[in-house]
Amino acid sequence: MTFDYNTTRKKLILAEYGRNVQNMVKYIVDLPTRDERNRYAQVVIDLMGFLNPHLRDVADFKHKLWDHLHIISDFKIDVDSPYPKPSEDAIRFKPAPMPYPQQRIKYKHYGKTVELMISRAKAIEEPQRKQLMVQSIANFMKMAYVTWNKDSVADETIIKDLREMSNGALQLEENVNLQRIEVRQPTPANRQRNNNQNNKNRQNTNSNSRNNTAGSNRQRSNNPGGKRY
Repeated sequence: MTFDYNTTRKKLILAEYGRNVQNMVKYIVDLPTRDERNRYAQVVIDLMGFLNPHLRDVADFKHKLWDHLHIISDFKIDVDSPYPKPSEDAIRFKPAPMPYPQQRIKYKHYGKTVELMISRAKAIEEPQRKQLMVQSIANFMKMAYVTWNKDSVADETIIKDLREMSNGALQLEENVNLQRIEVRQPTPANRQRNNNQNNKNRQNTNSNSRNNTAGSNRQRSNNPGGKRY
């Protein structure tokens, strides 16, 4: 006795359509007349659209279905497609791997974006616009610092880091105040409100449990013999 396992069958080219669609496409490829192939191909296209309704949200989903039909047939099907036949080389083309960035970030808690912003700001020639850009960068640096360190930071620290990262090219005006950014801690009132809500939810759960238990006990007492009606 021989068993038919999927591991012994031909590999599925597009698994999302299943083996039945692949077998139907193989049957269409072997049909003798072009009219029969066209008629059966249209039926299979409708079936493929029904099996994958999410393709209807894709632009030109009919074009995509016809491309998949050619791919499933291993580009052997000979039908009158309303769209040009896809190139076999384009389907099997593998893109070049993307190189991993090897750039060193001096202050990791500020990130690479701050370094790019500083380089752009250094290229600005208009003094007033440059100063506004520098202050925006400093505010962003303060926000990034607080995000990673979860603590307040003095403006002098941000100004010093900005001067070092720009090699002294970018400096803030004297007596400038950066945006106030701080980590919000729960106040005693909010903490008490949360505890009260948790206790209330716990009491409701216990009350529901007791009511269910009492209801079960009453049902057993009304039917002591355990008879079912």
